Amino acid sequence: MMAFLRSLAFTLIFYLGSVPVVGLAWLLVLFGERATIFGARTWALWHRLCARFILGIRTHVIGVLDDRQALYIFKHESMYETVETLALFRRPVVVMKQELLDIFGWGHAARAHGSIGVDRDAGAAAMRRMIAEAKRAKESGRPIILFPEGTRVPHGQRPELRAGLAGLYKILGLPVIPVALDSGKVWPRGLVKYPGVVTMQVGAEIPPGLPREEIEARVHAAINALNS
Repeated sequence: MMAFLRSLAFTLIFYLGSVPVVGLAWLLVLFGERATIFGARTWALWHRLCARFILGIRTHVIGVLDDRQALYIFKHESMYETVETLALFRRPVVVMKQELLDIFGWGHAARAHGSIGVDRDAGAAAMRRMIAEAKRAKESGRPIILFPEGTRVPHGQRPELRAGLAGLYKILGLPVIPVALDSGKVWPRGLVKYPGVVTMQVGAEIPPGLPREEIEARVHAAINALNS
């Protein structure tokens, strides 16, 4: 019952509080990329504050996550990490489903933030746009975030990785830093969340230029390191 009440309080407080913060983020789009990044980070820190003091959920990182440029590959078990990455990094570029970038208002702000859209059913024109966006992201020097499973998966599952990982890895020519996590233990699908610690374990850096089979196998093993 206590978990339910805390989850309900989080939903009300976080989302109501997000209205002015997201409104500010949309306004900051008018002032350029730096201002938009500030707005997104403010929202992520609001999320972190609500998760910590209402739900009793905090993040523990094993290893180092910094703003140096690399392709950071995260396990994806909940909404928690998709927002938390905006607080863990100061200037991240997030790779996400194209349909999220097509959402009215929100998508405009995400594009201004530098997000890259991936459409798995894209034609040649959409693929060329994604490649151009990826190259601009590399030129910016910002860290690039990818969730290669494509959707949230319950803790303990190890689905195959989507093809987008191999494509971006080849296009960008950047080292890969895999990150395992276990957020699904405390943040499952549905309303109720549970107090606890979300562990993020930073894996060994993987160099660029590896064959597709090798990069996918190494990333798959690394991001599932906490999946016991």
